[in-house]
Amino acid sequence: MAAADELVTVRDFVRYGVSRFNAAGLAFGHGTTGAIDEAAFMVLEALRLPVDDLAPWLDARLTVEERTRLAGLIEARCTTRQPAAYLLGRTYIQGVPFRSDARAIVPRSFIGELLAGELTGGEPFSLVPEPMTVTRALDLCTGSGCLAILAAMIFPNAEVDAVDLSPDALALATENVAEHELEDRVRLLEGDLFAPVAGEIYDLIITNPPYVDAEAVAALPPEYRHEPLLAFDGGPDGLDIVRRILTEAPAHLSPQGGLICEIGTGREILEAEFPNMPFLWLDTEDSEGEVFWLSAADLAGGADIRFISRMAR
Repeated sequence: MAAADELVTVRDFVRYGVSRFNAAGLAFGHGTTGAIDEAAFMVLEALRLPVDDLAPWLDARLTVEERTRLAGLIEARCTTRQPAAYLLGRTYIQGVPFRSDARAIVPRSFIGELLAGELTGGEPFSLVPEPMTVTRALDLCTGSGCLAILAAMIFPNAEVDAVDLSPDALALATENVAEHELEDRVRLLEGDLFAPVAGEIYDLIITNPPYVDAEAVAALPPEYRHEPLLAFDGGPDGLDIVRRILTEAPAHLSPQGGLICEIGTGREILEAEFPNMPFLWLDTEDSEGEVFWLSAADLAGGADIRFISRMAR
C-alpha cells in the first residue's frame, strides 16, 4: 500500500487521513465533528495512545506494521463508510472508554457531558446537588450501556437499571459493564421502556431514546446506516417515544427525582404540544436545546395537559 510506504510519522498519517476524508466526502458525528478530529482519533486509538492529546506524538516515527495498519484503517473508513468507532471497536465519552460495534448505536449522547458537569457540578448550578443521595437510577434505551455506566460512576451510592429493546445492544452493554467491573451495580433488562421495571421508583431517569423523524431517517448518510435503525426511528416527527416517556415517567420517580432526556431537534414541537410543561433546556459544547430536564414535580404538574394532548391526536 503506497501510503504505508511513503508516510512515516503520526503527523503524516493525520494529515493524510484529513485529506482522504475530505476528498471522500465523509459524514461525521460519531464522537467527532470533522475530518481533523476523526483522523487524530483513528490514528491515536489504532496506536493505543491516549486520544485526548495529539501534540506529544506528532513526530513519532512508526513501524512498518503500524503504518500498514493505519493506512488500511483510513482506506476502510473511506470505502466502507463505517463509523470510526466500529472500525476500531472503541469510543469514548468524557474520557471513559466503551466497546463499540454494529450491535448498538455508537455512543455519543450530549447527556454524557451533562452528567459529568452541569447535572451534578454543585456550584454555581446543579440539578443534583448531592450525588450521594441518588440511590436508584434508570437508563432507558441504554444501547451499549454507556450512560448507565457513567451514572454508576458519578453516583457512587446508586444501583442503576438499564433497559433496551434490543438483545444485541444488551449483549454489547453486558461486555461494557463487565469491562468497568460494575456488574454488582448495573442491571441490564430487556424490554419496552418502563415495562421491565413496573412498580420501580428512581431518583433519576436518564434517556437518549430514538428521536429521528421519518424524513431524516430516510436521508441518513451511509455512516449512520451501519447503525441499528431501531436506535434512530422516533416515528413521523421523531417524538413518539419521547411522548411515551413523558407520560409514564411520573409513576417511576421519587418526589425529589428528575428526568433528563435527549430529543434532538424537536424542541418547538414539544413546547407547543405541552405548553404547561416547564422544560429546562440544557446546552452543551456542541448542542443547543436538544436535552431537557424535568423534575418529578414538573412532570406531575403536567399530567392534565399530557392527557389532553393524547386525546387530541
